[in-house]
Amino acid sequence: MGVTTILIVMAAVFVWGAVSARLERADLSAPIVFVTVGVSLAALGLVDEPSAPETLKPLVEVTLVWVLFADAARIPAREIRRDLGQYVRLLAVGLPLTLLAGWGLAAWLFPGLGIWLALLVAAALAPTDAALGVPVVTNPVVPSRVRRWITVESGLNDGIVTPVVMLALAGAASAEGLAEVPGLWEAAAELAIGALVGSAVGLAGGWLLRWARRRNWAAEDFSGIAVLALALVAYTAALTLNGNGFIAAFCGGLAFGAVARRRGPAELVFLEQASGLVSLLVWLAFGAITAPFLLEHVDLTTILYAVLSLTLVRMVPVALASIGAGLDRDTVLFIGWFGPRGLASLVFALLALEELGTDAEEAVSVIGVTVFLSVLAHGFSAGPLAARYGRAAAARGPVPGGPTGDLPVRGLPRRR
Repeated sequence: MGVTTILIVMAAVFVWGAVSARLERADLSAPIVFVTVGVSLAALGLVDEPSAPETLKPLVEVTLVWVLFADAARIPAREIRRDLGQYVRLLAVGLPLTLLAGWGLAAWLFPGLGIWLALLVAAALAPTDAALGVPVVTNPVVPSRVRRWITVESGLNDGIVTPVVMLALAGAASAEGLAEVPGLWEAAAELAIGALVGSAVGLAGGWLLRWARRRNWAAEDFSGIAVLALALVAYTAALTLNGNGFIAAFCGGLAFGAVARRRGPAELVFLEQASGLVSLLVWLAFGAITAPFLLEHVDLTTILYAVLSLTLVRMVPVALASIGAGLDRDTVLFIGWFGPRGLASLVFALLALEELGTDAEEAVSVIGVTVFLSVLAHGFSAGPLAARYGRAAAARGPVPGGPTGDLPVRGLPRRR
């Protein structure tokens, strides 16, 4: 990457930061803007495509580490217990059904992918991104419990599917002769080590920060930097012990959020801002690196898969998981539709491109087309459908269980 490219990228970040507060649905516009900037850089020949995946790997890995840690840490476990049944339905029933349906559909429509790359496509597109549905999760006309269900699901499902993505990448690499796929026990050991190490680092880090704050040892301006570093400590410590670093980051975030308590949200602000910055760069890199071959691989079959992935593959499992939950049809359809695919899917796609090279192009193109369609479809429908559902929900009366407080959405500043 040359100096001119860096100048353009930094200028784009600055301009975005200067005008974003004046734009409604800022996080919906950000992906479009930075993907466009990336495509423009590629069109102008300012990106060295053959070497880009290799140079992008640290950025992609750091982005995923920070996103997993922040998403997990901002979930207030004590405050969501009364809705635990709904979260279990979405994450323990709906998410696996979505993954299986996406896997089967990918294997059927794209037989050339093979079992492992088909699993990669399904796993990469299973997690949702509430930040791409900002008019839904921040609109007060939508019942607060429904907004929280969507936000919590988005915050946890990327960490849950990460082991599946890692397994699919290892299997695809083995099938292509690029590496040996780890055995079942070896893979389970990596996940277990990552979970244990991450949990230990998160618990210790959260406890130490609380202890230091009580003694006024921790400077307010640097506590956020400490949390940012703590996420990387969990990741690198797990790698040192031959564990899964991404699982360590996710479990570390869960543990830190449980221990940090009331001060946790304030200490996460800097981490969320940093992850927001690198997220913009990931959107830009995705546009710059995948644009050339994305257009080559787009066909009716890819578009069909993308449409089905955003509709039936997501909405039917949500409907099945909601049986017996006491939710009306409109609420089930609303939650099922607003499962946009975003940052996590892009990060998984870029990891696949870096690990597998050209062998992953078709899979990455399927993921990319689905994400782009999601940005457009959920973006255009978010405002009108949120208003319509809000009016209908108000006419029916409050959602069972009463109102709840809102959670911060990835990339959006916390309300003060």
